[in-house]
Parts: sequence; C-alpha cells; structure tokens
Amino acid sequence: MGLLDGLLGHGSDAAPEAVAQELDGMLVPGETVQVAFRVIRDLMVFTDRRMILVDKQGVTGRKVSYLTVPYRAITSFSIENAGNFDLDSELTIWISGRPDPISRTLKRGADIRGIQRAIAATLR
Repeated sequence: MGLLDGLLGHGSDAAPEAVAQELDGMLVPGETVQVAFRVIRDLMVFTDRRMILVDKQGVTGRKVSYLTVPYRAITSFSIENAGNFDLDSELTIWISGRPDPISRTLKRGADIRGIQRAIAATLR
C-alpha cells in the first residue's frame, strides 16, 4: 500500500491466509476468511460467517477493538467502484440497531466484487 493511500485511509487487499493467522483464536473451527482489507493497522475482514472490524489503538497497537457483525444483521450495503477520475472505491454497510452506517474507502483495484460476493452469499 502506498504512503498516500495509507494517509488517506484507503484500504488495500490483504492476503486471507495471513489475516486468518492474525485472527488465530478469533475464528471458530471451520470458519474461513473470504476477503480482507487493511487500512494502515486496521482490518476489515469478511469470513464465510461474519464481518469482523479490527481497530488497533494507541501508539503501539497493543490495545485492539474487535467488532463482529453477523451477516444477518446487515440490512443493506452499497459499493461504488473506482471510475476514470475517481481513484478509490467506497463501501457502505447498514447494520440493524446502529444509527449510522459503516463506511470505508478502498484504493483502486481492491476486490470490491469479492466483498459483494461475501455478503450476498450469506443474505439468502
């Protein structure tokens, strides 16, 4: 990820295998990481069962906040891919019981369709 993307808070693809290792102990047996994005130190992870937001806090990043959202709590979502003059993609997810949606900006080339597949596959 480029320095400018990191400063702007743009997420880039993260290897699912590496993210699964990083979340060792958080994932239940048989749960697999489908798509993941890293924004500086934070993670946005889509497994076959839920969405996990990892927020590393403080200078050292030792304090970590985890937000788990089961897919059944997602009421709707929107994705906007990068265009010719727009350098980033946007993801917005509305969750039942939360007044504001969760929004993330992803850099050009991020697997935005992978997110759509991960969420849509569970919303049957």
